[in-house]
Amino acid sequence: MRGLLLLLLALPAAAATSASASAPPGPLMSLLQVVVGLAIVVLAIVGVAWLFRRLSGGMLPGSHRLRVVSGLMVGQRERVVIVELEGEWLVLGVTPQAVNLLTRLPRPDDADDVTAMPGDPFARWLKKALNASRPSSGSSAS
Repeated sequence: MRGLLLLLLALPAAAATSASASAPPGPLMSLLQVVVGLAIVVLAIVGVAWLFRRLSGGMLPGSHRLRVVSGLMVGQRERVVIVELEGEWLVLGVTPQAVNLLTRLPRPDDADDVTAMPGDPFARWLKKALNASRPSSGSSAS
């Protein structure tokens, strides 16, 4: 253990003596070293982010229990948001300064239809149009 520590402490001194014996690197070589070092750091950041997303399934811990059902802008920077948490809907008032619980509601029985397309009328219209254009599954072509 002590020998490893001494070796690590001696490395900078050895590098300094070998660098002084050789010619200093040119500006192009210095630039190349900086670019390669930066590329390694960026690749490490991307790799860690990919690994985190892969291992966590793209969700933060505990977020599989929490889901945003719908939201509505009521001002320039204010929203009312419905969040589902363990079978209960929380109506929240969201401002830049705070998040306030407005009320709690039981999850409606027809909530699957509401949560499938949270508040986007075009998305609901598109879903209806696609379903209407598909032939019904009950009819057979034989």
